[in-house]
Amino acid sequence: MKIVTQVKLTPSPEVAAVLESTLHTVNEHANRVSALAFERRVFRNYDLRKIAYADVREAGIGSQAAQHLIKKVADGYATLRANLRAGNYGKPGSKRRVTVESKPITFRPEAAQPYDQRNMSFDLDAQTVSLWTVSGRIKNIPFACSAEALKNLAGKRGEADLLRREGVWFLVVTLDVPEAAQYEPDGFIGVDLGIENIATTSTGYLAAGRKLNRYRKRQLDLRRKLQAKGTKSAKRLLKKRSRKESRRTRDINHCISKTIVTEAKRTGRGIALEDLTGIRARVRHR
Repeated sequence: MKIVTQVKLTPSPEVAAVLESTLHTVNEHANRVSALAFERRVFRNYDLRKIAYADVREAGIGSQAAQHLIKKVADGYATLRANLRAGNYGKPGSKRRVTVESKPITFRPEAAQPYDQRNMSFDLDAQTVSLWTVSGRIKNIPFACSAEALKNLAGKRGEADLLRREGVWFLVVTLDVPEAAQYEPDGFIGVDLGIENIATTSTGYLAAGRKLNRYRKRQLDLRRKLQAKGTKSAKRLLKKRSRKESRRTRDINHCISKTIVTEAKRTGRGIALEDLTGIRARVRHR
């Protein structure tokens, strides 16, 4: 079973500057590869590698990083195609869809960069990591994580994404962990998901959404006031509060799911969720 865990890097200012330069450099080249792919209409990973790999290597990017960079571009176009097929950019011919289709995709200067075992290694005893950068391999970068995450890191590791969020460096690592023992459930707990009530189970558990909706409205009103004020202090407060609502929502959803899973494990039952596949085609209301 694959899971994803996040470790926080605590590099020195000098190392942080090198990591920042690395992200800026690889994403600059990713934009060039994206423009080339768009110009020649080549979007598959291996086909794109044939026409772009040599140029990326000549620019000083390591071989493994160059391959991940090209694959990142190919994956970006695959995601774009999926969104177009799903109608997420509007119907064919709509203004937004035409705009999206008429230009190559671009990457932010600090967009995440993939790593694998060839250009990344962990020293779990010292809790340090070694990473490839445009200035060479940097060793002994300290990291911090939970005890459970550290235990999981000792197993089989896959790719990891290096990213910086709000000035803090992270590695998001994919891990292979043993699957839990399978058992035949003695019945099921039905779970109905919604907005007014976040989750309602067949056992009578009700997770009301009123408190969360009030919190969201309060945060929206506060953001509007700060945005309307427009002072430096207001902008500083807006930056401080960014992603706070999403973290609160994620915590509430996590607590609700843990409550339902604990009840199912205690009674030896499984969990049955409603199937919403095709709901947009079935219902007529917004």
